[in-house]
Amino acid sequence: MLLRLDLQLFSGEKTEKATPNKRREARKKGQVAKSNEVTSAMILILSFGVLLIFGKTMVEGCLNIYRQSFHEYMLWDLSISSVALMFNQLLWQSVKLVAPILAVAMVAAAVGNYMQVGFMFNFESLKFNFSKMNPLTGLKNMFSMRSLVELLKAMLKISIISSVVFMIIWKQKDQLLIVGQKSIYDFARLIGSLVIEIGLTGAGSLAAIAAADYLYQKLSFEKKIRMSKQDIKDEYKKTEGDPHIKGQRRAKQRQMSMNRMMQEVPKADVLITNPTHFAIAIRYDIATMDAPQVIAKGQDYVALKMKEIAKEHKVMTVENRPLARALFAAVEVGDSIPEELFNAVGEILAYVYYQEGRYKEMMR
Repeated sequence: MLLRLDLQLFSGEKTEKATPNKRREARKKGQVAKSNEVTSAMILILSFGVLLIFGKTMVEGCLNIYRQSFHEYMLWDLSISSVALMFNQLLWQSVKLVAPILAVAMVAAAVGNYMQVGFMFNFESLKFNFSKMNPLTGLKNMFSMRSLVELLKAMLKISIISSVVFMIIWKQKDQLLIVGQKSIYDFARLIGSLVIEIGLTGAGSLAAIAAADYLYQKLSFEKKIRMSKQDIKDEYKKTEGDPHIKGQRRAKQRQMSMNRMMQEVPKADVLITNPTHFAIAIRYDIATMDAPQVIAKGQDYVALKMKEIAKEHKVMTVENRPLARALFAAVEVGDSIPEELFNAVGEILAYVYYQEGRYKEMMR
């Protein structure tokens, strides 16, 4: 009794890797191994990379807006139309400045998600779930292991990025102390270089955190979707034992088998029929075969279809009811004609060859 109980408990432990079907079901529900830090790190790296390359152009654009505002807009007459025109021009110039960064950020976000989970659009996550409004569930999630890991991760990010910012600023402290003595261009160059250096270094640090977090998310996800031996057995029974699925599989197999047979009918030397209920396609190659072979056979609708294909490809049809019934019952597709039926089939082949003028060629 105790042994049986232990076996039941063991079979209920989730120790097995998830099956492909389990993974597909989890993916449909939006459950995948994904780290948001990977996307954040990629957005920061590419965005600050754009600033590094096009930063000078963006500064020039900002200065042009500044100059235009004081050299042109200050001289305009104040009216509704002039204010609207000024707003449209400033908006368009601002969009042109920030559009490259926004475009790169959007591409980086898409690439970061695609690298982790591929293309996936899930409607399940958009559905309203009332269980999320349960305060007990909320408290349980607040004090879960996942929440603790997220808290530690946030503290680690803050600590690392703060340290990076402090070291970079401390290294430039002498330049920052005399910033009031610099021109506007030198000031902008110093602040811009500091911002880009802080951004790229912080993004690199975040990338290292993201790699570790993705590994943790992957292991956590694999553990979450593990299955017990009983789960695997139940899934197998559900998929393999479902009569509907079995019926679909058998129907598909029959269709494939019939298609293969129909492709063989044009290769036949003769089609022996019942004439309506049975059809057997016979082929004989004297160079490669010891005896004629049944390359296709069918009953009722399939027999009618075989006769149509034989007529279309000019394969001779011979009616012989007893022989057709005997061949259909005794010989499977791909098998040779049995010895007791060889003479009857041989007479029909000889007749076919004579009618088609192939008899003399075979006798040479």
